[in-house]
Amino acid sequence: MENLLKDCAIDRLHTGAVAATSDVTDASSIDMAGWDGVCFIALLGALTASQVTKLKAYGADLDTGHAELVATTAAAADADGTKLLVLDVVKPTLRYLKPVLDRGTANAVLDGIISIRYKGSKSPVTQGSTVAASAIFASPAAA
Repeated sequence: MENLLKDCAIDRLHTGAVAATSDVTDASSIDMAGWDGVCFIALLGALTASQVTKLKAYGADLDTGHAELVATTAAAADADGTKLLVLDVVKPTLRYLKPVLDRGTANAVLDGIISIRYKGSKSPVTQGSTVAASAIFASPAAA
């Protein structure tokens, strides 16, 4: 039986950042060896009017010196506070990827960034240390 927890690796890459206009560049990177794609999800907090907030993907052959990947940006509008920015990178050409939240002009709050690696050759997956607990229920009956 297929299920998300056995077929995907879920990691929290950043715990969040207070209201500011500085970029969030210190998220953890992930190793894409054995995976076909990754979905980065930034959890937005309050956004001040006129903010410019974008989620971008960076990559590198080694786990150092990451550079921005071409055409990998998801942008927030002023009314997008408490929503998500979702960026899906399919078949990356670099082994190590990381998300960067580009903030400018006015304050933006970040509640955290998670990643979901998928279509891997590593099933079943044991979730990493940033997952406190997980459980799988197949056809549960009503209580």
